[in-house]
Parts: sequence; C-alpha cells; structure tokens
Amino acid sequence: MENYQDFFRIGQYTDTEAMTGCTVILCEDGVTGGVSVRGGSPNTRDTDALKSENNRKFVHGVTLSGGSAFGLAANAGVVDFLEENKIGRDMGVTFVPNVVGASLFDLRIGRSDVRPNYQAGRKACEEAFSGQKFQAGNYGAGTGCSVGTINGAKNAMKGGIGLHTMRHGNLWVSAVIAVNAVGDVFDEETGNIIAGARKAGETKIGFSEALFLDYYQNEEALFDGNTVIGCVMTNATFPKAKMNKLADISHNGIARAIRPSHTTYDGDTLFVLGANQIKASFESVSILAVEAVRQAIVRGTQAAETYQDYLGYKEI
Repeated sequence: MENYQDFFRIGQYTDTEAMTGCTVILCEDGVTGGVSVRGGSPNTRDTDALKSENNRKFVHGVTLSGGSAFGLAANAGVVDFLEENKIGRDMGVTFVPNVVGASLFDLRIGRSDVRPNYQAGRKACEEAFSGQKFQAGNYGAGTGCSVGTINGAKNAMKGGIGLHTMRHGNLWVSAVIAVNAVGDVFDEETGNIIAGARKAGETKIGFSEALFLDYYQNEEALFDGNTVIGCVMTNATFPKAKMNKLADISHNGIARAIRPSHTTYDGDTLFVLGANQIKASFESVSILAVEAVRQAIVRGTQAAETYQDYLGYKEI
C-alpha cells in the first residue's frame, strides 16, 4: 500500500546546541500546492505564488524552520540543492525549483544568535535523499519549539514536531506539524491538556486561556514569538483552488488541538501538497486532513524532551 514516502521525501537538520533546526518536504516531480495563513504573526516565503489566481502550477519543496525571520534563509539552501539535482521547472538554461516555506520563533531557547541558514537547508535535503527516518519531538523545526508561553519561559513547556498519517481505502493524508504555540495542547481523545502554561508552585497545566482573559485590559504583546507551522500531504487529485481550500480547512486540526489557536502572537501557517494519484471527494480528504493535523500536534508534543526550564510531556 502506497504512503507519503512514495511521493515525498522528508529530511531534518537539528542543532541540539543552539536548539533550532529545519524540516524539508521534497517532491521531485512537482505536486499541486496550497497554503493558508491564519496566525497574526507569520514569517513565510513565496505564499503569494500559491494563490489560486496566480500561475504557480507545481511545488517542489516546503521548508519549515526555526529562527524566526532569520530562519527563512534555509530556503535558499533548499532551492540550490534542488537545482543542482535538476529538480524544478526546466527553463532550458537551468532548473528553477518552486520552494515555499514558513518559520517559527525559537530564539528564546538555546542560542538566539544561531539560526537555520543556507547550509542547514542543504543538510536537511541531503538527509531527505539519504532516507533519513523521521524523528518526532526535539528534531528539525521542532527542536526549539515551546508551548504555553503566555506565563513566561519558566512556566512554559516543550513543544516539538510530529507526523501522523490517516487512511481510508486507497486514500491517505499525512501531516507534519511543528508545535510552537502560545496556547496549550489539548488531546481530545483523553479530554486532557497535555502541555501548556503552568503557574509557579502548581502541578496543574493549561492556564493559557484563563491568563488571556485575566489580561483582557492589556493591549501590549503578552508573549509574542510563537507559531504552529506544518505541511499536509495527500495522494488525492484536486486543482489549485481546492488545495487552498483544503489548507484552510486543515487549520481546524490546529483549532481542535491548541487552546487558544490562531492568536495575534502566532503565525500559524499550513501548506498542502497533492500528489494527484487518485480521485477522492473533497469532504473525505478534509476529514482525514483535520485529524492528521490534530494527531501530529499531539504526537509531536508527547515526543518532546525537557530542555532546561521547558518541561517535556513525559515529565508531567
């Protein structure tokens, strides 16, 4: 039975000293892409090209990185790697890869002066082509992730990157999500908050929404520098406009797992890639996509390891 590995390659670069990294999703033959930006503080590359009315027909790579705006530099390494391997639009004089991307803020954890750069993007691509096994938690774009940051770093918890695949018959949808939310992570299967804001001296977790309400008269940035970013992949066939709609609906997975989600302080962004292999109804793919995103968030959070004051799920 086919899965995402038959059409997409995933590679990760991880810097455990600086606590940052990047994750790439590569598709050599080019696939139909879409994007939806719901957060109020995004850092993205080339998202306008994915608008339904624009000419971009295929995507060859997605870069998810730490490093805030600086981390977008990793995209250049991805573009050059793909060009050297003759992946992209054949323009006669060279191959031009279509690479989109988004970055998250992880500069308060580890070293703020080291961010994913050109070489980091290249190394992630090399890992993708070497057959690197995907690792969840403190890897790639999830290395420096945190959650529940509204009450400060000492009362936050560790986020991470996760991957989950949903299937129904021959249809599959996979999601890889880096979880770096200002809010708390909720697992609807258990009905529990599994990571989020803490209060000093208390063992309970999950105060983010209550703290937002407590600060309702505070118009200053409560705790900026967050963001959930990710990529949804499927073997279904849709035109570009439908892929953009699917990206929009996939954010429901974030809304089901993050409380609160899509805040002013998050740059929540999801890309969607369709391999155009089978026909499927839009509703069926949407249902699987939302659940894949939700479970990828939960899995990435559960796999995250404690780093300094940022407690991992296993510690709680």
